[in-house]
Amino acid sequence: MSIRIGILGYGNLGKGVESAIRQNPDMELKAVFTRRDPKSVQVRTEGVSVLSADALETMQDEIDVLILCGGSATDLPVQTPRYASLYNVVDSFDTHARIPEHFDNVDKAAKAGGKIGIISCGWDPGMFSLNRLYANCILPEGKDYTFWGKGVSQGHSDAVRRIEGVKDARQYTIPVPEALEAVRNGENPELTTRQKHTRECFVVAKEGADLSRIEEEIKTMPNYFSDYDTTVHFITEEEMKRDHSGLPHGGCVIRTGKTGFSKEHGHVIEYNLKLESNPEFTGSVIAAYARAAYRMNREGMSGCKTVFDIAPAYLSSMSGEEIRAHLL
Repeated sequence: MSIRIGILGYGNLGKGVESAIRQNPDMELKAVFTRRDPKSVQVRTEGVSVLSADALETMQDEIDVLILCGGSATDLPVQTPRYASLYNVVDSFDTHARIPEHFDNVDKAAKAGGKIGIISCGWDPGMFSLNRLYANCILPEGKDYTFWGKGVSQGHSDAVRRIEGVKDARQYTIPVPEALEAVRNGENPELTTRQKHTRECFVVAKEGADLSRIEEEIKTMPNYFSDYDTTVHFITEEEMKRDHSGLPHGGCVIRTGKTGFSKEHGHVIEYNLKLESNPEFTGSVIAAYARAAYRMNREGMSGCKTVFDIAPAYLSSMSGEEIRAHLL
């Protein structure tokens, strides 16, 4: 029996989830739901219906897990609690500071409906979060570091596109090599935001736009660029399409720590990702957790869960016997 999946939202992440579902033989993409005109959305999987989001109010018997692919900062705080009372849901909410509030809202709705709501699935939060927790448990005497990139930050790219005179933009987050090397060497440096990452922007300006003003607005933009050393390159549309059409990303979580009666032995734990497609990888993480949501609910569980609460065996399409025989 296939797990019947619904997707709400069909941007880059929705397409990444669809791609992941096609690689999991125990899953079936049942429908894509959109708040746009359904006729304007064309999915790649043959035979999948594209429906208005309004249809979600009446399709509980046809969808086992609903994956929410809306804008994390604005859509998900509303959408996930709303649908968690009707469906098992999974989202990729990534505003770290608001996760406790989001958890409480989803938990209340999911328990009321007897469903599972898994939030903040992806690689950070998500896989990076798990590895931070594992490393902290193993090395309680230590220090955490997280580096992102080199990769395209979609939120920062959108912020640049909103500047007057900008036609298109890509922003790359890049770890400072010296900082990364010092951490990997176990030197435990104290690093400021500026010392950990740089930002590099590639901008297509509109004809006649003031390039100096655009560059200054980028470099001084609070919460995005003002705390970083930022380089701005102005390029043509052709160069943007040729050199910056993909969505790569990645990064690493590192914990350094000491063991021994006199803390005489140093250790470094590192989890590293190099992603050619951020949305496709994130979609693959979400698909695995959709399987977990389905299984946990079938066992009678309900409420909100994070990656910390879910045993790894729930993620795998293999049986317990197969996992123990081949992966343990």
